Amino acid sequence: MRYFIETSYFYLIDYSIFMNYITTFISLIVLIFSSTVLGQERDQVAEQAIEKELQSIAPDYVDEFRQATVAMDKGDLIFADSMYSIVYEHVPSFNHVVRRLGSIKNELGQHAEGLLLCEKAVEMNRSYSNLITLINCIVRQNATGTSYSVGLTRANTLLREAALFPESKEDVSFYLLKAQIGLQQNNPPQFREATDFLEDHFKNEMATHYYAAILAANDGDPKKAAKEIRIANRLGLPEEDMNAFLAANADYTTPGSAGSFAPTENTIWSFLNILFVVVIVWISGIVLLYLVGIILSRITLRSIEQQIRNNNLQASSKLRKVYKILINTAGFYYYISLPIIVILVLSIGGGLLFGMLSAGIIAFKLIIIVVIVVGGTIIGLLRSLLVRGRLQEPGRLLNESEAPELVALTRSVAKDLNTRPIDEIRITPETDLAVYEMGSWRAKMQDSGKRVLVLGAAVLKDFQKDDFRAILAHEYGHFANRDTAGGGVAMRVQRDMTNYYIALYNSGNASWWSIAFLFLKFYHFIFTRISAGATRLQEVLADRIAAETYGAQSFRNGLTFVVRRSIEFGMLANAEIKQAEEQKRSYSNFYELSELASDESDLESELQKSLNRKTSEEDTHPSPVDRFRYVEGITKRNPGNDTGAVHDFFPDWEELTVEMTGEIDKMIKEQKRMLNR
Repeated sequence: MRYFIETSYFYLIDYSIFMNYITTFISLIVLIFSSTVLGQERDQVAEQAIEKELQSIAPDYVDEFRQATVAMDKGDLIFADSMYSIVYEHVPSFNHVVRRLGSIKNELGQHAEGLLLCEKAVEMNRSYSNLITLINCIVRQNATGTSYSVGLTRANTLLREAALFPESKEDVSFYLLKAQIGLQQNNPPQFREATDFLEDHFKNEMATHYYAAILAANDGDPKKAAKEIRIANRLGLPEEDMNAFLAANADYTTPGSAGSFAPTENTIWSFLNILFVVVIVWISGIVLLYLVGIILSRITLRSIEQQIRNNNLQASSKLRKVYKILINTAGFYYYISLPIIVILVLSIGGGLLFGMLSAGIIAFKLIIIVVIVVGGTIIGLLRSLLVRGRLQEPGRLLNESEAPELVALTRSVAKDLNTRPIDEIRITPETDLAVYEMGSWRAKMQDSGKRVLVLGAAVLKDFQKDDFRAILAHEYGHFANRDTAGGGVAMRVQRDMTNYYIALYNSGNASWWSIAFLFLKFYHFIFTRISAGATRLQEVLADRIAAETYGAQSFRNGLTFVVRRSIEFGMLANAEIKQAEEQKRSYSNFYELSELASDESDLESELQKSLNRKTSEEDTHPSPVDRFRYVEGITKRNPGNDTGAVHDFFPDWEELTVEMTGEIDKMIKEQKRMLNR
């Protein structure tokens, strides 16, 4: 058997517009979440022909194309997306990669981009595979509004064109799409024709019996409907979906009957009372976390001031432990909040549908909207927890041979601080200066994780070596204090909240009326406040390590230079980009720019604002003026006398800056491409 849908997962979202028996809230929830996973038996002969075609036009990318296809067949859509994207970038005229990349984008929720690619593939070649994949993309668009109805009409037209190909007779996906469109277009004859064909030719597919159950229910044959839904269950339909379908089609109008499903008034009120208490307790917990976070943040600020005056930072270790407990508690509370969000969304959506049906109102469009909102919210939640993107490390690896003296300096600073040196330096085009640690949780706890220093090329130019050494000591302070070993809970929660927001945005649910969106917005605010207080304390302690090792003045000079260079580089780069585009020329070396388009006083004004701003509770770092004050009077142990610049550490500084200029050029082009999508 051959399947022409290009991804391993083909979702069946069945909006029961005309089914007389499928009218209750439970049945709609069953239908919105029901899906069939179809395994692919890829035609290796056809696949070899495709690879041979690619070999003739771009032999260097056959391996990436093959890796992407293997990943797609295994369900690793993110890796498949990255590999197909590489091939598409270099061979945009290859219709097979255009089709497959479009299908992958569609499955990953990037419907608009996926649809454009599928359209492009059909424009290039109106093959059966291209047509059927485009139809799937159209059907998978958000099912709301007139445009979706028009899209379904077009999908049906394309389906008739695809039917002219002999491949359609042996392709189960063709008839699944035909049934799907018939169901969503309120076209019983088409739905019946497709379902009958599936029953005759694809008896071993779960979707065949699932659709047969719906058809039997609509025909008034509950026995056959029950039989078919049980067969679908044996072939992979989840048990709860089968039970919900059976309950929705049982004789629930007779009180006390075996199939009774109608909830009593007492049951409803009991559920609402319990839900009300749970929600009140849940909201109280969130408010309590917020208040504790504010109080602890203020205590931390006062404690730092007092400890510095007394030159005794022992209490800081206790505050760090309290913060760790609070962050872990807030992280745990986020995850136990998610089931409550699901219950609230289901309750509100179910209440709306139950109220309409009880009043005898059958507003199909409103029903569909409610189901889509509920489904999008819950599916987005699950995706945020299950989908894990690969960590994209910043910049590129800087080999020791490119700057041996720089590597030697990092080791010297580690020795002065009596800590393990960094394992890797990564160079970026901007003004980054940070550290992080890679490895398993166990490796980090045992202080054996890979230590990474991130250096922005833009901040290295003219950075005095002694001042740079003090800033390095600050970064090493995070390693010495084990700041980089912790933070796993905070990073995981932040990542999952971001993933959930993206899922809500893609499904059109990132709006004021969405309970899940409002919860995310408020909880992100609270969690950021709590974690920001902890990171401010970490920064202060790392600052003191730097000042105690190399002196307060060197640290002050170094931090001032970093702030100044960040502002200056932004001004210079923006002016160069604007001027180059006006003159229609390539960019000059961003790291050799020296004249500001605006007056030098603008730079000094911005610098003073940044240095002297007040620390707020949202800040992850105290303001520079506060950081300078916290290290005043500290005597250095290791005075330095090297006034050279850090960029002198690089034997071929010009080559590096040309490379980094090219990276900025790529970033600008990518931003333009994203804006023009």
